[in-house]
Amino acid sequence: MRQWLKAMKPVSDRTQIGMAVALVEFGWPIGMPSCRPLKDGLFEVRSNLSGGRIARVIFCIDTKQRMVLLHGFVKKTQRTRDDDLELARRNKRTHEA
Repeated sequence: MRQWLKAMKPVSDRTQIGMAVALVEFGWPIGMPSCRPLKDGLFEVRSNLSGGRIARVIFCIDTKQRMVLLHGFVKKTQRTRDDDLELARRNKRTHEA
C-alpha cells in the first residue's frame, strides 16, 4: 500500500488520497460519498483524482479499532475487480494473524 501511494504521480493525487483517508479515519464512522462498505468487513475510501481518474483504498477496522489500509488502486471500470477485493481479503487475514 505504501509503495503504491509513494509512486502516485502527480503528488497532488497522493495528497488527495491522503486527505480522503484522513477524513475517514478521523470522522469514523462516515458514509457516502467518502466511504462505502463492501463485504467481509471491508470498506473503501473514495477519491477523485486529476484527469478524471478515481482511486480507491480498501481498509478494515481491526479489533483494536484501528483503520488498517489493505490495498489501493486506480479504478478503470465501474465495478471493483474481484482480484482487488481478494488481495484486500488476503491482506486482512494476514493482519489478523
